[in-house]
Amino acid sequence: MSHARTRFRRGMAVAASLLALATPAVTATPASAAAPPVPALPKPTGSSPVGVTSLHLKDTSRADPWVPSVKYRELMVSVWYPAKSPGRKRAQYMTPKESELLLKDGKITTVPADILSRTRTNAFTDAEPAGRKRGLPLVVLSPGHGKPRSELTGLAEELASRGYVVAAIDHTYESVATTFPDGRVTECVTCEIDKNPDWWVGLVKSRARDVSFVLDRLTGPRPAWQGSRLIDPSKIAMAGHSVGGAATIPTLLSDSRVRAGIDIDGTTDMAIPDSGLSRPFLFLGKPATYTPGQGAAAATWERDWKHLTGWKRWLLLTGAEHLSFTDLGLLVDQLGIDAGADIAGARAMTITRSYVTAFLDQHLRKKHRPQLDKPSPRFPEIKHCAPESKTCR
Repeated sequence: MSHARTRFRRGMAVAASLLALATPAVTATPASAAAPPVPALPKPTGSSPVGVTSLHLKDTSRADPWVPSVKYRELMVSVWYPAKSPGRKRAQYMTPKESELLLKDGKITTVPADILSRTRTNAFTDAEPAGRKRGLPLVVLSPGHGKPRSELTGLAEELASRGYVVAAIDHTYESVATTFPDGRVTECVTCEIDKNPDWWVGLVKSRARDVSFVLDRLTGPRPAWQGSRLIDPSKIAMAGHSVGGAATIPTLLSDSRVRAGIDIDGTTDMAIPDSGLSRPFLFLGKPATYTPGQGAAAATWERDWKHLTGWKRWLLLTGAEHLSFTDLGLLVDQLGIDAGADIAGARAMTITRSYVTAFLDQHLRKKHRPQLDKPSPRFPEIKHCAPESKTCR
């Protein structure tokens, strides 16, 4: 099976090597004498200030799946949320060491090693949460294989500004770098493993267990976050990029608390059983990989499409490459690095934010969003696909 989620070891990214559907290698523009600009995420468009906090969680019920000598599963989770007012300390995007390892993995040497740690964010560390008890929907985000949770910060800030609690998970030993409170930095053990289709199924099942554990700690009787009382446990969704998107399927199948799912540009390895999946689901991807009838990756979506028995959509973003759906598509543009996309990173982020928010508004808040039903003049880059007829419009 082709693995779209492993798509770019080169460039800003971080996963495994490209397969037959690979995008062009990321190349840097010629270096200039001037220092590169400090990267910045676009401001959220919602009405609420955004707070963020980091949680260090330990699941003592299971050993780590990738380093069995570690007798418990240890995770770092970032939680974004609407805040009563901006705080005093703007959140750091990632640590200098995380920036160094991410750039090294992408073989990018034309910018300072710590440049991504200086990325300007819009959230404030530990700002006071705002909202009424059980009044806020929860969205869990899972990044691509080899990627840190920070790659989804721009999306998380947007959702938090619109009244969602957002929890992004660093899946330990599956990211180029995860920093723990005691200063330890774990690296990507799974990046070095020889992989086959069964291995990927095991990975997404493991991620589903990570998600369920995080939900336990956010909505259970002993919550790990002081704002957990604000979460409405009946309004939970999951979205992910690449393998994080593929992991939404086993999560929905195994955890009834998750009411809706979004797969962003991720080939699905674990098939939906013949009994079907009735909860709302959105496929959002790039035409080069996920045009119906064109390739092995698209075939996995077509296989699962037949077993999605509830509300569903298949949307493609014209001009996108794999990283276009994450912060990295925007940041490489700002750093003068060509990732091969035909759509600007800022525009891709605007569109991704809009469609993810629309889906969540419709299915967690019961607010109809017409852009999900047909092509929108505001977003002509989005094509609505009908896999039955293998057409997109």
